[in-house]
Amino acid sequence: MTYSVYLLASRRHGTLYLGVTNDLSRRVGEHKSKAVPGFSAKYDVHRLVWYETYERIDEAIACEKSLKKWRRDWKIRLIEEMNPDWSDLSLVLNQ
Repeated sequence: MTYSVYLLASRRHGTLYLGVTNDLSRRVGEHKSKAVPGFSAKYDVHRLVWYETYERIDEAIACEKSLKKWRRDWKIRLIEEMNPDWSDLSLVLNQ
């Protein structure tokens, strides 16, 4: 099983959401459909703009905790290194 740390955005340079999951496609679908009330549903944060995968859950959680301490501009730089156009990466997840 793989685990993913991911960043969602409402739009380019918009509101960001950071999470960890064992099923990235399912979790992003939940955000898109607003199936779970909360921050991402309230602020319409549903565009997958960055993710990283891990083999072990403890590594994924450690990464998430580390990124939560990062400044916003560092997170934006991280996104733009992988995804300079802020494209919705969920569109290519299952291809």
